[in-house]
Amino acid sequence: MNGPGIHLTLAPELRLFVPPGRRAERVPTATDGASSLGHVVESAGVPLTEVGRLLVDGREEPFSYVPRPGETVEVFGVDRPQRIAGAPLRFLLDVHLGTLARRLRLLGVDAAYENEDIGDPALATRSADERRVLLSRDRGLLRRREIFAGAYVYSDNPDEQLRDVLGRFTPALAPWTRCTACNGTLRDADKESVGDRLQGGTHRSYDVFAQCTSCERVYWRGAHHARLERIVTDAVEEFGGVAAP
Repeated sequence: MNGPGIHLTLAPELRLFVPPGRRAERVPTATDGASSLGHVVESAGVPLTEVGRLLVDGREEPFSYVPRPGETVEVFGVDRPQRIAGAPLRFLLDVHLGTLARRLRLLGVDAAYENEDIGDPALATRSADERRVLLSRDRGLLRRREIFAGAYVYSDNPDEQLRDVLGRFTPALAPWTRCTACNGTLRDADKESVGDRLQGGTHRSYDVFAQCTSCERVYWRGAHHARLERIVTDAVEEFGGVAAP
C-alpha cells in the first residue's frame, strides 16, 4: 500500500508474524487512506485470530476502523484465557496437528481431526458448520473469513502445543473419557463383552476395559499407560480437572 503513514506497534508475541526487518517496536506503515485497520494488520502478516485490542492514539477501535495519517496504532495479542462466545468450546485441528488432537482427546476435550488433508476450504467450512475453533500453524488458513473462530499454534513441539492451547482456552478437562482415535465418548466395558476383540495376552493380563461408543475401539491400561498418565497428570496439575481413573 502507498500513501500517508501510520505508526504500527505490535505486541511482542505478534512480531514473529512480520518480516525480520519490520519487527521493531514501532514500525512506520503506509496506508491507502481507505483500508480498514484489520486489513492493515493482516497485510503486516498478523492473523486477526491472534489480535485482541486495537488502540488508536490511546482509544480502542474495531477492526473496521480506517486509520488516519499520523495516527499511532497499538496492536495487542488476545487476552488469556480467551473466551469463545456462540457455541460450546470444541476444536478442529488441521492435518499437521494429529499428536495434539490425540492429547486433547486423552484429556476429554472435544477435538475433531482429519487424518487426510481435506483442503483449506473444507476445513474452514467445517469450522463454520460445526462452530469449532480451528487450530492451525497455517496463517493463510486462519485468514479465511468463513471460519467460526481460530487460533495459531505457536510451537511445533507437542508438549508446548498442548500447554499453549490449554492455557489459552482453559477447556474443561475430563481425562480418559474420549476415544483418542475418533473423538467419540468412552463407556466402561466388561471383559466378556469385548473379549472377541482382545489378543490372548491382553485377555489374560487385564480386567478393566473401556470401549468407544462410536468406533467400538477397546482401551485398557497397557504398556503405554504410564506415559499417557504422565501427560494427564501434568495437565490436570497445571490446568485443573479430574485425573482419575
